[in-house]
Amino acid sequence: MRLRSLCVYCGSSLGRSPGPVEAARELGRLLAARNVRLVYGGASIGVMGAIADEVLRCGGRVTGVIPQALVDKEVAHHGLTELIVTASMHERKARMAELSDAFVALPGGVGTLEELFEIWTWAQLGLHRKPCGVLNVNGYFDGLIDFLDHAVASGFIRPSHRAMLRVARTPGELLAAFESYEPPVVNKWVGLDDT
Repeated sequence: MRLRSLCVYCGSSLGRSPGPVEAARELGRLLAARNVRLVYGGASIGVMGAIADEVLRCGGRVTGVIPQALVDKEVAHHGLTELIVTASMHERKARMAELSDAFVALPGGVGTLEELFEIWTWAQLGLHRKPCGVLNVNGYFDGLIDFLDHAVASGFIRPSHRAMLRVARTPGELLAAFESYEPPVVNKWVGLDDT
């Protein structure tokens, strides 16, 4: 698939190690070099601000989508190519989904995980056929990946649905996985067997 826009979910904090910010900047450079628009949560702070700033510094395009409540808290990034202000978090997530060809989570907190799981659930239900993944910087998502594999072994996640979530350790590896992504035939509830 030809990737024209990538939605990135990531922390509004910087974290305690430089790895997430370095990975965000590396991904930002690759997006700008490949003329892939960044779609993200519109903030100027944390890992979010780092990736947006790097894409812009490298001459790329950035669309931020942020609810008015966060604009009021003065965390909006006002130097973007485009800043879309929404009435709610729900509208924000729907708009980001509409604008994006693929979705990736970098290290972040509860909000990042919630956004990732929602968009992956939409893929599992067949509401979109776009790739989803995580950039597993310094093993940040190892525990989550282990849990997801445990959920498969326990019969709560089908192997084909687990395989929809791509995992990569570098931005280049992740973009390559997205470009070669073939969405599976989605069959959420019919039948008990899954290969």
